[in-house]
Amino acid sequence: MIRVTIITIALCIAGAAKAQTYVPPVFGADSLNIHTDEMTRLYVPPQKVMWISNDSLVSNAEILLLPGTGQTELGRRNMCSMHTTESDTTSILLDYGRELHGGLKLVLGSAKPWKPTSIRIRFGESVSEACSQNDGGKRRKGYSTNDHAMRDMIMQVPSDGQIEIGSTGFRFIRIDCLSPNTTMYLKEAPAIFRYRNIPYLGSFRCNDQRLNDIWMTGAYTVHLNMQEYLWDGIKRDRLIWLGDMHPEVATIMSVFGHNEVVNKSIDLACEQFPLPQWLNGISTYSMWYLIIQHEWYMHNGDIDFLRHHRAYITGVIDRIDECVDEEGNENLAKQRFLDWPSSPNQPGVEAGCRALLGWALKDAEVLCNLLEEQEHAKKCRAISKRLKKQIKQPNGLKQAAALMSIAGLMKPEQACSEVISVGGAKDFSTFYGYYMLQALAQAGEYQQAVDIIRQYWGGMLDLGATTFWEDFNLDWTHNAARLDDFVPEGKDDIHGDFGDYCYPSFRHSFCHGWASGPTPWMTQHILGVKIVDAGCKTLRITPHLGDLEWAEGTFPTPLGVVYIKHVKGADGKIVSTVKAPDGIKVI
Repeated sequence: MIRVTIITIALCIAGAAKAQTYVPPVFGADSLNIHTDEMTRLYVPPQKVMWISNDSLVSNAEILLLPGTGQTELGRRNMCSMHTTESDTTSILLDYGRELHGGLKLVLGSAKPWKPTSIRIRFGESVSEACSQNDGGKRRKGYSTNDHAMRDMIMQVPSDGQIEIGSTGFRFIRIDCLSPNTTMYLKEAPAIFRYRNIPYLGSFRCNDQRLNDIWMTGAYTVHLNMQEYLWDGIKRDRLIWLGDMHPEVATIMSVFGHNEVVNKSIDLACEQFPLPQWLNGISTYSMWYLIIQHEWYMHNGDIDFLRHHRAYITGVIDRIDECVDEEGNENLAKQRFLDWPSSPNQPGVEAGCRALLGWALKDAEVLCNLLEEQEHAKKCRAISKRLKKQIKQPNGLKQAAALMSIAGLMKPEQACSEVISVGGAKDFSTFYGYYMLQALAQAGEYQQAVDIIRQYWGGMLDLGATTFWEDFNLDWTHNAARLDDFVPEGKDDIHGDFGDYCYPSFRHSFCHGWASGPTPWMTQHILGVKIVDAGCKTLRITPHLGDLEWAEGTFPTPLGVVYIKHVKGADGKIVSTVKAPDGIKVI
């Protein structure tokens, strides 16, 4: 079901066309100050009535599953009725089939008595969240929050009218009729799906449907977060986090190609955190800024965007230079941050931060050469040399070992055999799992990486996920119920009972872009796409099928879409077909 619904949405998006916007002449010169909505809105009816509180007080609920007109009408023909008594409220829980970003539209008939009706609306990324109580911002286990977006609210709705409610990430909506001795008539209750209207230019298919679903789920997760700016989460963390953006940008390059949301988000982040501040107040996020700039340039070849950021790029390098002494000690920040699950392992985090800095400086040197900033390129080399006087050990932390492998501070084979491969998917994280997979690829452990993708990211799909989560631990799955049903007695609630650090319980985001790493990884390593020259003018195609029989897909470039297919013969040899637009050299 996941595969069908997500692909259906992708096809709808690819086929949609943007209409020209006209402002009524009465606005005159004022129209110059009016902003259009960059997003497209679809009205999506629910796919299922999950639950009603009292069969005797609610009737014709199945009407809400039908396509609607969006127009109310006089009378109460073909409407769902929700009746309350002096002491009993009534409730209905709707499932929209997949994670969405947006809100709810209610089309209402004539209430009895004819006056506004008080209702409570609860949005949920899981059934449990849609039925949970709000904790008032205390972040307690088993309670939900209204952080960053309102998902639990009491309001009045009109009789014989329409109203639109909310802006958040959700799959389920619970509607409670609160006014006593009232009958509320609902004609329609579609979700308002608000998304960026862009085609899925990249694709991936192979003979393992589980991997196909994982690739598309990562793509869809990031697509939902491509709002006016690139967010990390559509329910919570509706902000620009530069570090969290790195896997998202990698996914965008593999699925959508160049998109203005990346440039806009980088620009705004630099405006919000002018030098000498660290981006988002976190030193490692300024390191990710340098890495993103390099990888984004390699894909799109936009030297003008690099030149626009010249002062910020060199300023970050100067800021780093001030913080690294001749003996390789660095004091970039007191707080060291990679990702939340790594936080308790402070020696490992220290090693990982230094490795990330080494990686960023290598990419920054390339940027400086492109910008003809030779003194700053020299400065990058000098800082790297000083840093290498002290190489910390990963202390068993997979995040740190992965970064050390990527930065060239630890042999990939050693990083994997001693740390990353130990326990397989155990201690993987949704954000840094991408870098663990990259280190496994460096070590030639492609099959192990694919197995972990199936187990770890596939583990979320097994629990009903239609987007990937902010945090996930395979240990949670042993006695957990699915997110798309009520939790049976004796079972764990995968949403309400787990999550830690900044995301306990229902505060935990079930649509987080940093978890999309397998999508670009499969494009890069199964399809085998590596960008050699900026602007994708030269691509190296090196497939790694492992236990797969075949794989095919497309890769978006500034010069057009590249088609790739690999088929394994009976003798184990791979036959590849690559069709590239003019101007792209394939090696």
